[in-house]
Amino acid sequence: MAARRSTNPGLPLRGDLEQGSPIVTTVRFDLPTPEADTLQFWEATRQGRLLIRHCADCGAFSYYPRPFCPKCWSDRVSWHEASGEATLYSWSVVHRNDQPPFSDRVPYVAAIVDLAEGPRMMTNVVDTPFERLAVGMALRVRFMAISDEFTIPVFAPAGA
Repeated sequence: MAARRSTNPGLPLRGDLEQGSPIVTTVRFDLPTPEADTLQFWEATRQGRLLIRHCADCGAFSYYPRPFCPKCWSDRVSWHEASGEATLYSWSVVHRNDQPPFSDRVPYVAAIVDLAEGPRMMTNVVDTPFERLAVGMALRVRFMAISDEFTIPVFAPAGA
């Protein structure tokens, strides 16, 4: 039996070709890789809370989670529960994405939002017709389970 080749070089096929029963492993490109600096963030999202970092030295809020302030480089940062309010800064409607499991979700909105506390965040906008999206649109955080272990923050129109 000849070995099968993956049509995507990033997705190797595994299997016991000698036994004649190939096993294909699907890689999930939407699952995060938690590290020590982000474990609290991911636990909070499972509880329906959005955490961002706050710097004790300069007062800046930051997102994505990291162990230092990107404004002043202080390591005196702590978790702060964000209000969940945001405005739409930019977006794109994705009609095609071949990476699992995104191909099952198209079309979807990939977006950048400005959190009320100041940081910008990449996310998705849900539960609104694409033609109603507008720069400056008021949004509110929601939480979407993407697996048994992970929940991600997404945004929907405020008041929806």
